[in-house]
Amino acid sequence: METEFEKGVRPWGGYQVLHVDGLMKVKRIVVTPKGRLSLQYHHKRSEHWFIVQGRGKMEVGDAVWIVEKGDSMNIAVGLKHRIENVGTEDLIFVEVQTGEAFDEDDIVRI
Repeated sequence: METEFEKGVRPWGGYQVLHVDGLMKVKRIVVTPKGRLSLQYHHKRSEHWFIVQGRGKMEVGDAVWIVEKGDSMNIAVGLKHRIENVGTEDLIFVEVQTGEAFDEDDIVRI
């Protein structure tokens, strides 16, 4: 039996939870052209992002670089990060969260 997972619509695009268990949470995140996630960090989880489509400007800590299809990055607990779609098509990436908690309350926006 298939379970319906959480979906969210945001000003920058949206997300769909693909999998949740005690070890991880996996999301598909879509950032529309010119969309940008807030600068944020987490107390209880790290994240791994894998770019599936599009082009983005990634900020992790003090580093900034351009990411494209096939790129991936690890974001440690407590490290500020965000991504902006700098292309003309949707930027799509898969996010794998690991750590102590996966709820949206662990987002600290800067």
